Amino acid sequence: MLWQPITAPPGLRPPQPITVRAQSIPARHYFPEHSHTWHQLVYAISGVLTVYTEAESFVITPDQAVWLPTSVVHRVGSLLGAAFRSLWIADEAGANLPKVPTLFMMSPLLQALIVEATELEGKPEGDGYPGRVTALILDQLVRVQPLRSALPWPRNAPLTVLCEALYLDPADDRSPEEWGLALNISPRTLARRFNTEVGMSLRSWKRRLRLFRSIELLGGGLGVTQVAMELGYGSTSAFVYAFRIEMGISPQAYTRRHVMASASP
Repeated sequence: MLWQPITAPPGLRPPQPITVRAQSIPARHYFPEHSHTWHQLVYAISGVLTVYTEAESFVITPDQAVWLPTSVVHRVGSLLGAAFRSLWIADEAGANLPKVPTLFMMSPLLQALIVEATELEGKPEGDGYPGRVTALILDQLVRVQPLRSALPWPRNAPLTVLCEALYLDPADDRSPEEWGLALNISPRTLARRFNTEVGMSLRSWKRRLRLFRSIELLGGGLGVTQVAMELGYGSTSAFVYAFRIEMGISPQAYTRRHVMASASP
C-alpha cells in the first residue's frame, strides 16, 4: 500500500501566542514537506509518528515529542495511524527555546498542561488563567531534557520497505543475504546504504527497533511476556535483560514509572 498525502485544512491562523491542535492521521498517510512562521511541538497520544526534517528522520512513541523551530522544513506521517497533538507557539514567545529540531520525553505535567490548554482553546481570557497555563507550558519546555535519539528512519526505497516490514514484524529474523535477495540488491550494498542513510548498521537498528517497539507495546497494555514473544525474543528473561541493559531499569519498573504516570489525570 502506497503512502497518501494529507492536505492541511485551509484558513490556519498563526498562534497568539499558543494554539493546540488535536489531530489524527490514518495509516500510511502523511503531511507533505512544509514549514511554518511559528514553532511547533508534535507528539502522539496513541500510535507512533514518523517525522522527517532536512537533517534527519525518525519515529517517535507517545512518550516522546519533537520540537520543530520556526522555518524548519518537515514532514509528519504514520505507518499504522496515530492520534496526536500539535502545539503551535508564536516565534517571539518561543525565543528562549531550542533553535534546532529537538527530541525529548513528554512529562506527565507537560501533557496535562497541553490537555488543559486544549480545553481552554478559543475561550475568553477572563481572570487570566489561560495566560498562566501558557506561561507554565513555556516554562516546562525550557526545562525539558533532550534525548540523544529516537528510532532513525530511512528516506528512500528499498530501505523504507525493509524497515516497514521489520517494524510490522520485529520477530522477522531474515539475514542480510535474504533481505538483499528480497530487495534485489547485494548484501554489501544493503549494508553500505543502511549505514549511510540510517547512521548505524542493520543489526544495531534492529536492536533499537525492538526496544522502541517494546516501549510502544508496554504502553499499549501488553504484559512483559507478551511483549517478549511479539518481538521474537527466545524467552522473557532475555527480553528483560536486553531492556535493562538499554534503559537501566526493568520493563516492569519502566511501566510503573512512565506508562502509569502518563495515564494519571
